[in-house]
Amino acid sequence: MATFVLIHGGGGSAWDWHLLAPELVGRGHDVVVPELPIGDASAGFAEFREAVVGAIGDRGDLVVVGHSYGAFTAPLIADRLPVRLIVLLAPMVPKPGERPGDWWDDTGHRVAEGLSEEEQFYNGLPAEVVAEAAAHSRAQVSVEWNEPWPLDAWPAVPTKVLIARDDQFFLADFQRRVAAERLGVAPDEIDGGHSVALSHPERLADRLTAYLLD
Repeated sequence: MATFVLIHGGGGSAWDWHLLAPELVGRGHDVVVPELPIGDASAGFAEFREAVVGAIGDRGDLVVVGHSYGAFTAPLIADRLPVRLIVLLAPMVPKPGERPGDWWDDTGHRVAEGLSEEEQFYNGLPAEVVAEAAAHSRAQVSVEWNEPWPLDAWPAVPTKVLIARDDQFFLADFQRRVAAERLGVAPDEIDGGHSVALSHPERLADRLTAYLLD
């Protein structure tokens, strides 16, 4: 049995994983879904890491999944605890010393033209799920946005990058390029948009648990 540690993205919450978590539990695994302290104006990367470490407690066999902006936090856990695998899902892949606020220009990210925020983040989801997701979003006032990413190098932990083919926020070609440039890997791919944990939880659970066999 593995322990999947699911780290939400920017402005998100544990709710973002509420469909995926039972799928993983149903496959015989433990799940930890921490809430990052994004509403705390004094919280930075150190506090993000401690929030996740505290939620993990004494669990082991850790698979740390960082979605989108959560990719800045996921590798920090491996600096404190033994981690079996890191999975970056539709990620913002950081590099040492990079401030999250600089990531956008550093990577050459461009927003797709003519799409609303809902279409970028929630394409492929029913209207009622989109409305519920908006109700669970949180204002992000934490200070890590302007903090240099604290690791000197990527952790010596197996790392998978899993992108969503229909992502309208981080387009697939963009994610492939960033994964190659920053981690030297070709990402795996899954159907769905940026919020793939909400649109395809069963398929995502299958992909995550399949990584345990690699």
